[in-house]
Amino acid sequence: MPTIVKRTTLIVRDVARSQVFYRDVLGFSTWYDDEIVVSGRGLAAGNPGDRTRLVIMKAQDPVIGMIGLLQFVDAPLPAPAERTRLGIGDVVFVMQTDDVAGVHARAVEFGARIYAAPHPFEVTGADGTRLSMTSASIWDPDDYFIEVNQRH
Repeated sequence: MPTIVKRTTLIVRDVARSQVFYRDVLGFSTWYDDEIVVSGRGLAAGNPGDRTRLVIMKAQDPVIGMIGLLQFVDAPLPAPAERTRLGIGDVVFVMQTDDVAGVHARAVEFGARIYAAPHPFEVTGADGTRLSMTSASIWDPDDYFIEVNQRH
């Protein structure tokens, strides 16, 4: 069986706020929502017995493109300093939409930090052809960086 990336799980400060962001700004739907008690074996965070809430947000594809939002409810993890630049160990999510202007407007209305408003962007694709798109870059509520592209 080939290996696929099905989901990326983000550790967040406030799962409810993040759920609203991914639903109302980016158009994801809630696929799963439950409490999980940390065993201390599989996840390199928290302590055995810590209570978490995991919400899995689903993109348009029925199998891939899911984003998990994991909040440590009891005991909470300390929040990091606000990110303003990316570095080693950080993540860049690249998403495609047919409405980058709408995503940008909803992100502004939500109060998200905007790194780059919609702007023209070109890149050479894997097959050597030029791809023309409009791109915007935003920070989610926990400072995860998202590049949203609309191809033309």
